[in-house]
Amino acid sequence: MASFWTLLLQRPRHRTYARLDGQGRCLAFKTCAGRPEHGIWVEVSEQRLAWLGQPLPQSARLRRSAGNRWQGRSVPA
Repeated sequence: MASFWTLLLQRPRHRTYARLDGQGRCLAFKTCAGRPEHGIWVEVSEQRLAWLGQPLPQSARLRRSAGNRWQGRSVPA
């Protein structure tokens, strides 16, 4: 019965974002269900305080997969 309630009342998955300035330096972090609206926010794999005030490493950025969209899939010839 407990699994029924967990399926019924699932919470949105929170993601971690880093706010960048014009030069690509990390200004702040935010964890929320959706992408923040104001400013330059990129989704990152984790929060590291050492990144604050520094350029964000490319390895920290998460890339959105194409998922089920047909545009992102390769088609066999």
